[in-house]
Amino acid sequence: MKLLHIGKAGNIERFSAPDSYLFKLDRVEAPIGLPAEEYLAAAKDADFIIADAIGEVSGTLIEQMPNLRLIHSEGVAYNRIDLETARKKHIYVCNSKGMNSSAVAEHTVLLMLAMLRNITGGDRAVRTGEQIQIKEGYMQRGDLRELADCSVGLVGFGDIARRTAAILKAFGVRKIFCTDICPLTPEQESEFGVTFCSLEKLLLESDIVSLHVPVSTDTAGMVNRSFFASMKNGAMLVNTARGELVDDSALIEALASGKIAMAGLDTLDCEPVKADHPLLKTPEDISKKLLFSPHIAGITASSFRRSYQMIEEDLKDAAEGRTPKRVVNPW
Repeated sequence: MKLLHIGKAGNIERFSAPDSYLFKLDRVEAPIGLPAEEYLAAAKDADFIIADAIGEVSGTLIEQMPNLRLIHSEGVAYNRIDLETARKKHIYVCNSKGMNSSAVAEHTVLLMLAMLRNITGGDRAVRTGEQIQIKEGYMQRGDLRELADCSVGLVGFGDIARRTAAILKAFGVRKIFCTDICPLTPEQESEFGVTFCSLEKLLLESDIVSLHVPVSTDTAGMVNRSFFASMKNGAMLVNTARGELVDDSALIEALASGKIAMAGLDTLDCEPVKADHPLLKTPEDISKKLLFSPHIAGITASSFRRSYQMIEEDLKDAAEGRTPKRVVNPW
């Protein structure tokens, strides 16, 4: 059987177990971003595709692969795979749900702490010999906060948000609000230590708002002017989900007006991010309120090892006639 891997060459060797089923497959390696024709020329007869989470698997490609049984995202996201075409052809699409929950949750809390303590500003101050001025300023104003001083709102309550809630509980956060498509039962609220509420209440009450929803036609651009207007004055935004959730111009306006104090972003729209991205071209008074990380929240080695365990299991199930465990396009 044949496997087409659309992604970074060497990932299978790096993250699979030495005796993995994946090594038994005839494999073709290809980078993301190629036209469908080039993938077809290399592996039209492939039975499986493993694709980087930001790699496109188009309907054009799927339609012309007669042996294809399963497409597996290398990560959690699968929004660049044509689910409908795969469904029509009875081709499973799977993702590695839960593979990076701990990693992204840790990074989410890291961004919260870094903003509360203004880590980047403090670093600059020490490097320029202004350490004592910054320290005395905080002491005089009394405005340096701990996570335990804050209420946090989690927009979406899947695997990552639930792990984030557990970490926040350990920090003694004042209150954790959450909202999701499916309401939580009182028992679940007690189990996770959260208060389920409307998005409106979450935004009004939270000192830090953290995004944990996938990109869809309903969620793309959801963090817009209305969203920011509903937030608590001086609150902070964290995005370790997807850049497409945020309206960049609305974010810049909210930062410029002081409506929100800071934003910690692990992901931006239009990745890979170019130097002319609007969030990278802001004046200094806005720029210092933005904290970026290079979309690394979920790419720890442990996350990828967990992903490849899931991928191996799902491919083997499909090869042996069983329904894989992580199907996202049931028919």
